[in-house]
Amino acid sequence: MRLTTKGRYAVTAMLDLALHSDQGPVSLADISVRQGISLSYLEQLFARLRQFKLVKSVRGPGGGYQLMGSTTEISVAQVVDAVSESLDATRCEGKGNCHEGEVCLTHHLWENLSEQIHRFLSDITLADLVARKDIRAVSERQNQRLLSAQHDNSHIAVSEIN
Repeated sequence: MRLTTKGRYAVTAMLDLALHSDQGPVSLADISVRQGISLSYLEQLFARLRQFKLVKSVRGPGGGYQLMGSTTEISVAQVVDAVSESLDATRCEGKGNCHEGEVCLTHHLWENLSEQIHRFLSDITLADLVARKDIRAVSERQNQRLLSAQHDNSHIAVSEIN
């Protein structure tokens, strides 16, 4: 059983958005640089997150994305569910046809595990993650990387003009 890249990236991007929500709308380009996720992939994920009313887009200069609700109201499970990720630990994707068209010996064990994982992620909000010191330390390092990249790009642009 594993969470796929789509689910991991969606949670990572939403956490990044939550960590920077006090600065107004957050651009996907900034999330892309900080998290190393392609901009086109983020656009696909945020289309789904917008459909599920977890984020809203703000157009115009200084635009980007904002959370639709409080970080205390958005759970990790909601984010994973929004991007259509399955946390199913069964081999049959919960269909019950895992052994010659019928339920296998351990089907209910893996089904129960899937339910436990979903419950676990339902109990973790973005606010819980934002409050963690280790996550905030990683975020600070990533912010420095973004500032450094922006600084390097401004020097390149100036030297090209001259």
